[in-house]
Amino acid sequence: MTPAQGPAGQWAQILLWDNAENDENKGTIMLKTLKHQVNVLESVATSSFAAWRGCLVIKAVPQPEKPLVLYDIEACPYCRRVREVLTALHLDVEIRPCPKGGRVFRPEAETLGGKQQFPLLHDQNTGEVLYESEAIIEYLFRQYAHRSVPRYYQGRPWQPALGAAGSGASELRGMRARPARRPEQGLHLWSFEGSPFSRLIRERLCENEIPYTLHNLGKEHWTEVGPARQRIKPGPYRPIPGGKRDAFFQQHGRVQVPYLEDPNSGEGLFESARILAYLEKNYG
Repeated sequence: MTPAQGPAGQWAQILLWDNAENDENKGTIMLKTLKHQVNVLESVATSSFAAWRGCLVIKAVPQPEKPLVLYDIEACPYCRRVREVLTALHLDVEIRPCPKGGRVFRPEAETLGGKQQFPLLHDQNTGEVLYESEAIIEYLFRQYAHRSVPRYYQGRPWQPALGAAGSGASELRGMRARPARRPEQGLHLWSFEGSPFSRLIRERLCENEIPYTLHNLGKEHWTEVGPARQRIKPGPYRPIPGGKRDAFFQQHGRVQVPYLEDPNSGEGLFESARILAYLEKNYG
């Protein structure tokens, strides 16, 4: 019996296989990490094309008694403009994803409004059903902020081109449906429109046609500008007392988005990479 055929040789061969498998796993993890970072940079570009609207709250309005419902395509530039205003007003909304090729909420939207066109807003408090981003934006400011549309959120001739470029920068993620499992209950996502990390989660939820409550957690003051770990104002972070961010801070000890809660499993997750891995594992 040669050494390679003895027990020591067999153990050496097993160790070689294990090392090869570990190297392969490490390579896969490294590629996934690199791809995620590239996607983050693409999402930063999308926010830049949108002039970083949908980050700051301009007026925190009271939440209506019944939730607003938005039939939405994440990658659609016109839907993005509506979501920017929802962040600006600190309004939460029930998202019904309607990606191209989707079969879950598109028929429901057509029954409600008469056609499959997006964005489509349904305000259950007033009975209003609205198409067209300009009309929806005007309605939200008039109905809930009691004012006209601020200049920063008014439509401009060049916005469609910039919006399309922004969607292209993110490789049109969040545009088309993909096979997925459906949760029994909708998920909850704390986010704000301009957050590059949160966009990655919304893209996946849209592609999977998973309904969710979008809890807008926009920045309430200029000192909050910057990522959660390094805001523009140095020192310990303290949100404005009594606001939505303060309530989140009291519950979680920090204010960071995205944050996902899944009532089907009881899971609560920070960090976009962890959330995406969770969605892939549980819903495909």
